[in-house]
Amino acid sequence: MKSSQLNTSENPTTAASSPRDNPCLGSDATIAALDVFADDGTSYLLPYAQFLYAEKISNPALEKEPDAPPEKVLIRFARADVVVLGSGLKRLEEGIQKYELKFVKSADRRLAATLNTHIAAVTVTLTKENV
Repeated sequence: MKSSQLNTSENPTTAASSPRDNPCLGSDATIAALDVFADDGTSYLLPYAQFLYAEKISNPALEKEPDAPPEKVLIRFARADVVVLGSGLKRLEEGIQKYELKFVKSADRRLAATLNTHIAAVTVTLTKENV
């Protein structure tokens, strides 16, 4: 009976991280890479083995544009820099910290009011060409 209770308590966690609940990000404890969907339509699969650090700050664009997303996260890998703009990005940061963030992509601004974590923009800059 205890084992069925454990399974019941695990199901909400799985459902909470599904793309149906939040189209901006997902998590999975068994992954080895982050799938980044950039706004230009390109998809990058970045291995956590090359993860260097992440930095969350206030978005400097707020000074010039009051409607700009309030937060900015820089995710630095050995060969790529990912910049994520949005709100409620603490969940994104926690997923990176645990190496459980499965994917990240932007979602329409109309969804911002209904999501705890909203990603407004994702850009990727490759830091080194083929070596």
